[in-house]
Amino acid sequence: MIAGLSKRIGLLRGLLVAASLIVSTGASAHAQGWDVSGRRIDEVLRNAVEEKRLPGVVAMVAQGDAVVYKGAFGKQNTAKGVPMATDSIFRIASMTKAVTSVAVMQLVERGRVRLDEPAGTYLPELARVQVLEGFDANGTAKLRPPKTPVTVRQLLTHTSGFGYEFFDGKLSRYVAAGGVPSIRTGDDGFLKAPLLFDPGTKWEYGISIDWLGRLVEKISGRSLEEYFRQNIFAPLGMEDSFFNVPADKQTRVVTVHQRKDDGTLAENPAQMFKPAQFLSGGGGLYSTAADYLKFTRMLLGGGRLAKARLLQTATVALMGRNQIGELPLTEIKSLVPQLARSVRMPGSLDKFGFGFAINTQPVEGGRSGGSMAWAGIYNTFFWIDPARKTTAVLMLQLVPFMDDAAKALLEEFELAVYSSAAEKNGSNRADR
Repeated sequence: MIAGLSKRIGLLRGLLVAASLIVSTGASAHAQGWDVSGRRIDEVLRNAVEEKRLPGVVAMVAQGDAVVYKGAFGKQNTAKGVPMATDSIFRIASMTKAVTSVAVMQLVERGRVRLDEPAGTYLPELARVQVLEGFDANGTAKLRPPKTPVTVRQLLTHTSGFGYEFFDGKLSRYVAAGGVPSIRTGDDGFLKAPLLFDPGTKWEYGISIDWLGRLVEKISGRSLEEYFRQNIFAPLGMEDSFFNVPADKQTRVVTVHQRKDDGTLAENPAQMFKPAQFLSGGGGLYSTAADYLKFTRMLLGGGRLAKARLLQTATVALMGRNQIGELPLTEIKSLVPQLARSVRMPGSLDKFGFGFAINTQPVEGGRSGGSMAWAGIYNTFFWIDPARKTTAVLMLQLVPFMDDAAKALLEEFELAVYSSAAEKNGSNRADR
């Protein structure tokens, strides 16, 4: 009997060693008791890579206080044959917006910022912003003062009137005519863009959160990098999140692929890292799936992760409630299909809180009603489902945004997360 027990212990040790080797090469790792769900999620992610629909992916899931799934498949750098790993670093683009929104709400809690105060109180440039009504017969822009001033609340909810040039024809024409520098220049000149409508009258995705990044810097007296590090990243242990990736970590940054017209993927050449000209609160961060999951777990925990409390529970609840009333989330119509597709966000997102879109109705087979979510243009995604105590992060690195394969993977991943959880819970009930 003792000999048999020793043999089983030896076999178990062997399996643990094998599992650790699998994790080190960028395959999947599962928390104790999550085997069934791990296999299901693995299958979804692995198939997408092996069928050459996507070059590489990292995904992580947490339930309650535990990280229950970690998986990495494919290549971090295809040309060099570098495998994807769970600590690979991604450009998270507009997933930066949620971090900036948390920073703003911290300042609101401290009494430094008021939600319904005109934003021009803190940033005088915003007191002078005008609305672009259109163009006259000569092509000259017609501008007028807004009927009401832009508020902090409207910046948080994308009801300020600001837009993006690649999603709005009127603003694109204004940029092309030299009215304001393009956002693609990499500096902050695009912040001089006009409003596209009167504040509070419409929802439109745009540069509002970049202005809030400026607000955080102005009120705190620190750069956005310094504020994030001190008030968000360090308390949560997010050691791989930056505006400027340190030299010793740049080899972990995932290359970007472009979907070509024939459906194949081309890897963009690696570029030299240059210091950011502008710390964009709307889209400038690099991060890992593990780091970003710490951030979403904090929100899932009502503003707290382990011993670190970043926000009060009531504040997080406020961020997750509809803040745009009867206004609908409009379809994002792209003028640059190589960069982004014209789509509605997946997950039945129909309202917006402070920093997050919300699906007021449950997704069939997926997240609950009242979940919060957003994404980045390189096809990085997250959602936070308070009702099911679940949060997930899915990281890709390709354009266009909402590429058919990326969209399909997100939907399959979500279904796998919840069907796996159902299987696990059912199994646990059967064991009782």
